[in-house]
Parts: sequence; C-alpha cells; structure tokens
Amino acid sequence: MKHSKGFTMIELIVTLAVLAILVAIAIPTYNGLMPRYRLNGAARQVATDLMKARMQAVKLSTNVTVTFTTTGYTISGGSYSETFNIQSQYPGVSIPTTGGPQFHPRGTAASTFTVTLTNSSGSKDIEVNIAGRVK
Repeated sequence: MKHSKGFTMIELIVTLAVLAILVAIAIPTYNGLMPRYRLNGAARQVATDLMKARMQAVKLSTNVTVTFTTTGYTISGGSYSETFNIQSQYPGVSIPTTGGPQFHPRGTAASTFTVTLTNSSGSKDIEVNIAGRVK
C-alpha cells in the first residue's frame, strides 16, 4: 500500500469553504463595531490633547485656548499653535460644539466646559472642570 504525504484537493476545498463561511459571518460584526471604536478613540485623543493644552499653559506661563470647530480643534497660546482634524483620523466622528476652554498658567481653566463627540454609535462627553482637570 502506498502512503502519500499532504492534503487531497477535496480536503483543501472543504477547508477553504469553512474559512469563507467564517469570514462571511465575521465581517458584518466587525463593521458594526467600528463606529464605536472610532468614537472611543476620538474621545481619548481629544482628552489627551486637552491635557496637553493645560501642560502647555503651565510650561509657557501664558493662557492657552482650545477652539473647537465641527471637524476638529486648534490649541493656541503664546508662541504655541497646533491644529487637529478629527475627521481625518476618525471618520464619521463630529464635534457639534464650538468655542472651547481656556487654560491659565497655573493649570486652571477659565470655566467649566464640556465637549460632546458624536457619530452613528452614540456620543461621548469630555469635561474640563474649573480646576483644569479633564475627564
């Protein structure tokens, strides 16, 4: 009796068919989760940049202002200025808020401010309190 090594053509076709069925089941689930992941990522990015703005105010000993637009925000104060576009990194996420917080040289904020990020999966709020804490 002859012993051969390897797989038969039928075994390969059956394996590929099972794999194709699993991929067909997984893709819609993955696509359904992406908006939520993008919203969470954008919220983390905005919160981090607000903390960065606070640190720049302390570092430069000047007021630093964050100005939100519908597509992103600008951080500026003294010799520092930087613009961020949320839409380019997180498609579908928008910032309906305009205006923004101002940080003082001691790290405090001029007033309490809340920014809300939204997309098809819901919304996330990021708050800056009077003490300058971002949460």
